[in-house]
Amino acid sequence: MITADKIVGGLELARKASEAMFHKIGGDRFACGFARTEVYVERTNSKEAKELIKAGFRKSYKAKCLDYYNPGGLPVQNIDIKEAGAEAFAQYLTALGFRAYASSNLD
Repeated sequence: MITADKIVGGLELARKASEAMFHKIGGDRFACGFARTEVYVERTNSKEAKELIKAGFRKSYKAKCLDYYNPGGLPVQNIDIKEAGAEAFAQYLTALGFRAYASSNLD
């Protein structure tokens, strides 16, 4: 089983992806918004889901879904920066075997 420590390991990749996008676009500018990584599970009270929650995920308003907002962790408003981190985290979790996706919405 995948532990919370292994899940949290992907946050460093998300931070690096967010920082790379920050430098690419030249700072916190352009459109504002929110980004998150969503993971779909069989049950939100399963052992797998409990490890995700321990790693910082929260139950979503969607059924059988857990969210992690702004996994890149940068204190910015730019949606492109936040999406880069969410996408990197989703790819990491997908490689671990989760059904993970990046999601976002404009502010």
